[in-house]
Amino acid sequence: MKWTIRWRWRWRRQKKLNRSLPVDMVLFLFLAGAGVFMAVPFVFMISTALKPLDELFLFPPTFFVRSPTMDNFYDLILIFSNTWVPLSRYMFNTIFVALTGTVGHVILASMAAYPLAKLKLPGGNILFTIVVLSLMFASQVTAIPNYLTITWLGLLDSYWALIFPAFATSLGLFLMKQFMEQIPDALIEAAKIDGASEFRIFRSIVMPMVKPAWLTLIIFSFKGLWGTGSGGQGASFVYSEQLKTMDYVFSQILSGGFYRSGPMAAAALIMMIVPVLIFVLTQSSVIQTMSTSGLKE
Repeated sequence: MKWTIRWRWRWRRQKKLNRSLPVDMVLFLFLAGAGVFMAVPFVFMISTALKPLDELFLFPPTFFVRSPTMDNFYDLILIFSNTWVPLSRYMFNTIFVALTGTVGHVILASMAAYPLAKLKLPGGNILFTIVVLSLMFASQVTAIPNYLTITWLGLLDSYWALIFPAFATSLGLFLMKQFMEQIPDALIEAAKIDGASEFRIFRSIVMPMVKPAWLTLIIFSFKGLWGTGSGGQGASFVYSEQLKTMDYVFSQILSGGFYRSGPMAAAALIMMIVPVLIFVLTQSSVIQTMSTSGLKE
């Protein structure tokens, strides 16, 4: 035991002595440069939203705003004040669809992934292979089958026409199953010996241990549903103006002509802020999900 502790201490000391300051500085500068490069689109969008109309059409274009103004946001509010459906209605539709679809997708994906990962189901490998293959198809490929399914269920022109397709997204099932497979089987067997039911094991043991996975899934699902209005499926499934989402309405603003470029820039910034804030609040879990492959036995 003493030899093991001494060996670990020497190994850590040797590892510390082998660190090179110039290499660390180069790595830091590289990561800092990559961070600045990734932040450029966000800074440019903020700058564009604050530009007056004459700066928006300067050639060559300027990256930073010279005379910042809030007129674009005021014009956006003015545009919606002249519509018979208020902006608050569009905001409610977007938030309701995004939250409901995200929560339902996380719950259903987790409940479907648990038996595939931890229970020896007949044909489970075939089902999971089908799920993996479905990741290859773009949303445009499944648009017609989804439309036929929604029509057959009688859910056309309703909130559920946008929410139900999100429940069946295969990415969530794939991500949750990969994480749940790395939970030690001995832990689940010990809980069964203590008399815990399958649902109790799933709720009290499995879900807390795969928290980084479902937090990451929340970000991906919410981001997809937050901008679902302007997509082909969103426009095809919902016809009533009272059920439209913000993204679809903002896309209609751009069709009003070049003089609406300022309000469109403000609208794009508003649509981007919410997913960015959610990522900032849960970034530690996302990084843990990407850097590790779950739990080690």
